Amino acid sequence: MAGHSKWKQIKHYKAATDAKRGAHFTKLIREITVSAKAGGGDPAGNPRLRTAIDIAKAASMPKENIERAVKKGTGELEGVDYIEVMYEGYGPGGVALLIHAVTDNPTRTVAEVRFKLSRGNGNLGASNSVAWMFERKGQLYVDATKFAEDATMEAALDGGATDFAQDGDQFVVSTEPTELHSVMGALEAKGITVHDPEISMIPKQTVHVEGRTAESLLKLMEELDSLDDVQKVEANFDMDVAEMTKA
Repeated sequence: MAGHSKWKQIKHYKAATDAKRGAHFTKLIREITVSAKAGGGDPAGNPRLRTAIDIAKAASMPKENIERAVKKGTGELEGVDYIEVMYEGYGPGGVALLIHAVTDNPTRTVAEVRFKLSRGNGNLGASNSVAWMFERKGQLYVDATKFAEDATMEAALDGGATDFAQDGDQFVVSTEPTELHSVMGALEAKGITVHDPEISMIPKQTVHVEGRTAESLLKLMEELDSLDDVQKVEANFDMDVAEMTKA
């Protein structure tokens, strides 16, 4: 396949030991708010908002929190005026990084991102310095320990998926961005549970990292992810599962 989010896979392995639910909720709320601001408060007519709400529900976010975030985005409730920004740069091993943020103060955010990069042996790049290395795709995941590969692949491809692969204990299903929800529906119609649907920037090619370079890269990405304004970090690296679990 063209590529997928190895960083997301690593976070899946680490999820059992991560105690960051509150911070995760904050990021989800910001995504719901900016999605509603950009495309309106009706999920049926705003695919990005629908995806954000699906992810929030999967994370067990209370319904009232979701509704409040939507109303802040549409202006029905007063809230912080967030804007979206994306920073591009490089990490250890020459790995390309896309850093997505939602902020009410871009000056503060870029300073925090630059600081984390400089401390982590990375650097901030100019606009489109690395974005061309990625392509926009829909992606979703299925638990490979609970569902059969052949049945899952058939349902995904029949539903319009563009690619299917197994990565560890998960099946990774790729779609065109506009087809994400129709593929989800096709899988769910066959009784196959989907998790973590999202529109991502997927690397066209990857850079393999290992050893200390891999450890330094993962530490930098965790530091960037920990920033309040950063929604997610995408990168074009690959590494062995053994490296993932020990890093």
